[in-house]
Amino acid sequence: MCLGVPGKIIEIYEQDGLRMGRIDFDGARRAACLTYVPEAVVGDYTLIHVGFALSVLSEAEAQASLAALREMADLEAELGPETPTPLPAARATP
Repeated sequence: MCLGVPGKIIEIYEQDGLRMGRIDFDGARRAACLTYVPEAVVGDYTLIHVGFALSVLSEAEAQASLAALREMADLEAELGPETPTPLPAARATP
């Protein structure tokens, strides 16, 4: 499964000829390539997948996505670690 995560652009700069940005993911900050979103400016929210901004989002869209991601994390914590399903016992053939 592929997952894009919304983040807020807090800085834009150039690195090795690429338009880059420092992105704030709810407190965690990472670099991402902004080449595919030339219209993006500081303060915009973008959808980031494997280090690339794929689209610009409204703040409402970004907050809704972040809320859903938080709910999934809370559910996973509540359910606990996955326990492996035991394999059926092998039958001997006559």
